[in-house]
Amino acid sequence: MNNLANINLLIGRIIIGLYFLVPGAIAKIFNYSFIYDYMAEHEVPYIHIALVLTIIIQLFCAISIIIGWHSKLSAFILALLTLLISYYMHDFWNMAASIQQEHETQNFVKNLGIFAGLLILSAANPGKYSFKSY
Repeated sequence: MNNLANINLLIGRIIIGLYFLVPGAIAKIFNYSFIYDYMAEHEVPYIHIALVLTIIIQLFCAISIIIGWHSKLSAFILALLTLLISYYMHDFWNMAASIQQEHETQNFVKNLGIFAGLLILSAANPGKYSFKSY
């Protein structure tokens, strides 16, 4: 693998890891009550357990992807989590036509793109700049 590919993998891992770390886990920690209420509006089952697990998964898997340690497994776990979040939190198919429905449709499709990126990352070695445990 050439140096440019290794740098691209590193930058990609950092960006996708930060996405799940900062607006993911950290934002959920500091806005726990708001996120809890938002999840209740979407009828997510076992909200306390689901929210705590989501925070833990996003925190540890994001860091793992950033440093390239077990990044394949972490990317796959986050891909599955992204599908669950999309299903419960961006359920545009349950909404009447509105700006909010359009917004949730956009979020759902965006999450499909993130899901695809995570699947690709779960199939790729993390590159030269990693801890090398796939």
